Amino acid sequence: MTATPPITLTIAGSDSGGGAGIQADLKTFQAFGCFGTSAITAITVQNTLGVTGVHSIPVETVRAQIAALADDLPPAACKSGMLATSELVRAVAQSIREHRLPNYVLDPVMVATSGHRLLDEDAQRTIVEELLPLAAVVTPNLDEAALLVGFAVDDPDAMRRAAQRLVQLGAGAALLKGGHLQADELVDLLWDGREWHEWRHPKMDTRSTHGTGCTLSAGIAAGLAHGRPLARAVGDALDFVQRAMRTAPGLGAGHGPLNHMAPGPAAG
Repeated sequence: MTATPPITLTIAGSDSGGGAGIQADLKTFQAFGCFGTSAITAITVQNTLGVTGVHSIPVETVRAQIAALADDLPPAACKSGMLATSELVRAVAQSIREHRLPNYVLDPVMVATSGHRLLDEDAQRTIVEELLPLAAVVTPNLDEAALLVGFAVDDPDAMRRAAQRLVQLGAGAALLKGGHLQADELVDLLWDGREWHEWRHPKMDTRSTHGTGCTLSAGIAAGLAHGRPLARAVGDALDFVQRAMRTAPGLGAGHGPLNHMAPGPAAG
């Protein structure tokens, strides 16, 4: 008899190029043995070369999508990605509270890999005030962390200060991603308010980096949906991203997508 997969929910934007956003999240959920559902917050016009347009979904439509899923396909874990505007940030926060969505992973998507801004500047404070206190873990890269905490985050010491500050601001835990560090060895740091966890790996020479943040946060949510401890969920997701980058198909002329068909983590 086939085991029932845990349900996961992604609240994010659609990527027409298929490498990030909703598309990356659903592929990752599948690789991790979860049944993925989605609430689309925006439609983007993009490929590996960049984003040329963003159309936000009406707030009430976003809330209705989440309500429909909570009513019939309640998730064991959820994540949010691109939210675009303050109104959408507030609506998503209200929905998470109203439906008591568990194991919420906050990926504070602000700027695309190509440099295109994906979040209104006035929405940054709304994320801190509304979403951070609901998050089991927040997963910023260095640029996003700097915007959230208000100081430069460009080395491991600053990463630790930023992670501590994000937990002080209300997050259950903070994972600082070191992919933008100027070093041969990269470090990812997790602070849960009590204990540090650290993962190190050599910097990879690749242009296939589109959707790494989306994939990582989706993998963490999937691990939490399976009932795994946070540190293991993070470690499994980081390992998956590394495998997906190493075996990337090399598609497109810009920042190419990962290989979401890479093996997911072992069960158990």
